[in-house]
Amino acid sequence: MRFEGTSNYVATDDLKVAVNAAVLLRRPLLVKGEPGTGKTVLAHEIAKAVGAPLIEWNVKSTTKAQQGLYEYDAVARLRDGQLGDERVHDIKNYIKKGKLWEAFTAPQLPVLLIDEIDKADIEFPNDLLQELDRMSFDVYETQERITAAERPIVVITSNNEKELPDAFLRRCFFHYIKFPDRDTMQAIIDVHFPGIQRTLIAKAMEVFYEVRDVPGLKKKPSTSELLDWLKLLLNEDMPLDVLQNRDPTKAIPPLHGALLKNEQDIMLFERLAFMARRNG
Repeated sequence: MRFEGTSNYVATDDLKVAVNAAVLLRRPLLVKGEPGTGKTVLAHEIAKAVGAPLIEWNVKSTTKAQQGLYEYDAVARLRDGQLGDERVHDIKNYIKKGKLWEAFTAPQLPVLLIDEIDKADIEFPNDLLQELDRMSFDVYETQERITAAERPIVVITSNNEKELPDAFLRRCFFHYIKFPDRDTMQAIIDVHFPGIQRTLIAKAMEVFYEVRDVPGLKKKPSTSELLDWLKLLLNEDMPLDVLQNRDPTKAIPPLHGALLKNEQDIMLFERLAFMARRNG
């Protein structure tokens, strides 16, 4: 079982090594990187490549680790008891399986994606230490132990919004997805836009990387935003000379809403344009 990338996902050699090492060791693969660099999509493509079902656990700020194991609905049981429902006699009717439970008991070895783990409370990773390490947990209400027959492939993503505990990091295989260089970006574009005009790609990439290099930019545009921008340029049938002969006094690129995502960055480009006009 080796991951070599897929027809829809361009994986660097470093990323392939990281995925295959994590699969071999059966340790969770912790993937960090800028938003939009393909961390979440990676889990989808690993599942596709190895022919495994994908189980997704999308973490939010309110998510608790216990929800990944199971949840016991005591209120529903109390209500059913008051109504005389026969279901009340079997406590299992009120236990909802979490994503880890699903992954541990899946009939086929799955890929478990724990997406954006750094969104949750700082204690969230610590609360999963034993379960991810031992691949088992206890259901106290039914006095049973849920154990994985085979350790699932676990992919954990983080946008680096919070530092993760050392004890948690020690149990993971870590990989940081670097922002794609021009050659890798060219390969990514070729996957999404086969046959696209080379001159357009070259000029669009030049503009894109210039935007990313502007000092003081609050949010640098990502790979996914470049792909959106290219799609718009093609859809609007934008003349090539709009990109080739850009007026420095109009610093904001055409259809900039696909690249710049907050007012501070737009104002920064407007100030640059103003300074270019004044100095020109």
